[in-house]
Amino acid sequence: MPPDRGMRAKPVIDCIDLTKTYDLGAEKVRALRGVTFTIHAGELVAIMGASGSGKSTLANLLGALDTPTSGELAIDGEQVAGMPKDALARLRNRDIGFVFQQFNLLPRMTALENVMLPLLYSPRGRTDGAALARKRLDEVGLGHRQGHRPAQLSGGQQQRVAIARALINNPRIVIADEPTGALDTHTSHEIMDLFSKLHARGLTVILITHEPDIAAYAERVLRFRDGELVEDLRQKPRGGA
Repeated sequence: MPPDRGMRAKPVIDCIDLTKTYDLGAEKVRALRGVTFTIHAGELVAIMGASGSGKSTLANLLGALDTPTSGELAIDGEQVAGMPKDALARLRNRDIGFVFQQFNLLPRMTALENVMLPLLYSPRGRTDGAALARKRLDEVGLGHRQGHRPAQLSGGQQQRVAIARALINNPRIVIADEPTGALDTHTSHEIMDLFSKLHARGLTVILITHEPDIAAYAERVLRFRDGELVEDLRQKPRGGA
């Protein structure tokens, strides 16, 4: 069932006056400058901006790959600032699935084995892992290619395997960083239709993109410039989700 848009009360991402500063020798680079916003469960949000806008830095923070310099960031109710690395790793593995532009599949492993990889770091380990991975591949339309290696798959099929891998631990949030950047236009829209279907099932999806036609699939667009949030726009998503 699609989430009830009027009943979203619990935020899965809550940012208050978030900053991130990098020390580059004698120079300090302020990648994020006092960013405040909330993302609720079940939203499909696009984060847009040109190179240097801060969107990649923000993606690393939202994915618990890094911690903020100042401000507050809560992911699924847990404060990230000051969290030890092992706690960040547990949070990532439990709540967040990642999809990348270049797929990041291991070439010597089959599609099924690639999807199972996150289970190596999961408390459930490999128990029923193959059955769960087959289910995830079926969900993205690739159950019949589970024994194929990445080189035997098209770019769109490789990205579907990557999406199945992101879903293996049943995350609350999927962060997709330029997920269509390596794909042609037709395949890009097929992948975005898949994300729209996952969103309709209630998954929180965060897209990092610079492409307006990809952001058009989102119900909300956060636009960044020079480390600042300059626009928070709600829109009717492509496809009417």
